[in-house]
Amino acid sequence: MTGNSAERAFVGSFTSAGGLGVTAAAVDRETGALTLLGSTDAVPDPSFLAVGPREGGTVLYAVGESAPGVAAAFAVDDGLPTLLGPARAVDGDAPTHLALAANHLVTANYASGSVTALPVLADGALGAAASVLRHEGSGPDAGRQEAPHAHQVLADPSGNWLVSVDLGTDSVRVCALDPATGALSLHGETALRPGTGPRHLAFHPSGALVYVLGELEPTLTVCRWDAAAGRLDVLGETPVLPEHETAGRTARTYPSEVVVARDGRFLWTANRGHDSISVFTLDESGEKAALVATVGCGGRWPRDLTLDPSGQWLYAANEHSGNVSWFAVDAETGIPRHAGSVEVPAASGFPSRRPTATAPGQ
Repeated sequence: MTGNSAERAFVGSFTSAGGLGVTAAAVDRETGALTLLGSTDAVPDPSFLAVGPREGGTVLYAVGESAPGVAAAFAVDDGLPTLLGPARAVDGDAPTHLALAANHLVTANYASGSVTALPVLADGALGAAASVLRHEGSGPDAGRQEAPHAHQVLADPSGNWLVSVDLGTDSVRVCALDPATGALSLHGETALRPGTGPRHLAFHPSGALVYVLGELEPTLTVCRWDAAAGRLDVLGETPVLPEHETAGRTARTYPSEVVVARDGRFLWTANRGHDSISVFTLDESGEKAALVATVGCGGRWPRDLTLDPSGQWLYAANEHSGNVSWFAVDAETGIPRHAGSVEVPAASGFPSRRPTATAPGQ
């Protein structure tokens, strides 16, 4: 979701599965409802989006989850996305996530197990790839962890580091990014329990904790984050589904996204297969996550989960049912109540935060 005054949201979708590409929608802040405005298929399979500023307006960035993979910038000043310069090769395959850091756009390339930095030009468009950092390793699941699979990359809240989550190697890597050259360098790596297949992570508002969501095992791993040292340490692990809802089930659950409330009281995960949203309460320290409820996602195969900037509305992009559902978040319990949905074929994701300046960073 983007902005307070523009009242616009943008949804990515898989064009290879009948999606429309990047779709713009008007947002009703009173009801949470989305009204579709238009779309563009200028980039193939724009599965994840991010927003950033440019002089006098906003830029929307998208990955093209293709082989070879690309990233693109869109001007959205009039609400509808228009390509801002050419799409750029990321020198990797199937990019699934992207983030802004130190005047660069950084992509996580799933199929090639790498992270790429592309410079952001003065007008918000992208330059050619400046550097690629390739991951190494594998995991115990021969079908999914035969090689590295970088699934997410984020700037930490301090702006000094990049963290990349690798499903294939059961690890989170900490990287440095040179703002002058775009050079990426590995600073450290934290191993998680083998076979969990970490997919995405989210930071606590304090900036001192990280919550890593497993895809191959439906787990949430709580970690302490030391921004000064650029170090991640595992504190504990908890299931994202209650035992009575998983006992005897033959269908697997593949969690996809984790979101933390801006006041640090609640955490939500999207669970594909189980087709649900799990609700956690966080203690005052943020180190203890307690599962309190699961609710239906309003569709099938929720691939992304996004919290409105106000914290009142939670949105789920349901890929297989082809819709985006919105939920009113109870301020006391954190439990979301389904309030509506709109058809978006092969919906995959939308920006997770409003436009901000790129981190000054390292």
